[in-house]
Amino acid sequence: MSTALNIKEAAPVWAELLGQPEAIGQLEIAIRSKSEGVYHAWLITGPPGSGRSNMAQAFAAALLCEKNGCAECKSCLMAAAGSHPDISTLSTERVQISIDEVRELVASSQFGGSLGRYRIMIIEDADRMQERSSNVLLKALEEPPAGTIWLLCAPSEADMLPTIRSRVRRVGLKVPAVEEVARILIERDGIDAKLAKQVAAEAQSHIGMARRLATSSEARSRRRETLMAALAISGVTSAVNTAERWLDIAKKDAEALTTERDEEEKTAMMRSLGLAPGDSIPPNLKSDIRALEEGQKRRATRSVRDGLDRILVDLLSLYRDVLTLQIGAQVDLVNEDLRNGITEVAGISTPAETIHKLDAIAEARIRIDSNVRDLMVLESLAVQLRRKTN
Repeated sequence: MSTALNIKEAAPVWAELLGQPEAIGQLEIAIRSKSEGVYHAWLITGPPGSGRSNMAQAFAAALLCEKNGCAECKSCLMAAAGSHPDISTLSTERVQISIDEVRELVASSQFGGSLGRYRIMIIEDADRMQERSSNVLLKALEEPPAGTIWLLCAPSEADMLPTIRSRVRRVGLKVPAVEEVARILIERDGIDAKLAKQVAAEAQSHIGMARRLATSSEARSRRRETLMAALAISGVTSAVNTAERWLDIAKKDAEALTTERDEEEKTAMMRSLGLAPGDSIPPNLKSDIRALEEGQKRRATRSVRDGLDRILVDLLSLYRDVLTLQIGAQVDLVNEDLRNGITEVAGISTPAETIHKLDAIAEARIRIDSNVRDLMVLESLAVQLRRKTN
């Protein structure tokens, strides 16, 4: 029996989530029967942009709401602001979630809810836990305290240990349609309709990335430069230069995302320590500032990796467009504004060669995620993306 809900039937707390009627329906069933008890562990999976973390936060808010997710009561408003005392969220900007972070979260899960019946523990990017960290979590899932509910978020079930998968209820999300993302950008952000549709397609329905492309001409410019450079690779020297340029673009993208946030965090911490901007830091407080800066450096490393992955995802979209023209598929191009260059490359290469390039990009994503040197991976990839010369 289908669990999909008509969006008009769903509680207001789900309003920000796009194109997930089946998942919302599944969670609504649990919420409406919460007086009889709720299963203690859930795994929410879906590709980037599907809204895993937002789904977990909405589920948590609905579980703690006396009206099952009204989005208006004090509990819902605190949940939306990230200040609800019964919701603990572990999110990280690092490459991996440390075992100490998991231990701290598990320790806090032993306490019951202070305002409501449940204590809810959310781990975003649970796939970033190493096996040792996952085993710490496993112990908590095996012996859960009464009233504690775990919500884990990951790209796929395969990213989690089999022993964890066997102890969770699974909720699968899908990527929303381009039209839905464009509509949200138009209605909620006031983006021009033509630009909204363009960036929704270029972001491949990733709402966060679509919003960033829509609101930053520099981000759009960097993306276009990335793809045009790929189409122009003609030899080994050109490939090496292009790889260096891609890495520079990823670093600039990461810097644009993190610099302002870093300053805001440091200013807020100094204010909380009773210091004004420009004040000298007393010796007994330097360790606090140092810890913040070290965390920001780790986040910057992760941001560069995320930037590189976005470049590779954009390259995948580019060569899928090439393949689309080569096989005559009747679908819209993701990168319509680059149609001329895509058409040219499609005409001087074969579908088999394009598939080889797509495989090379997919392999590069794996190697980047495996901590192979960034520039080495990009150089190897760029060489494989060279244009055929007559």
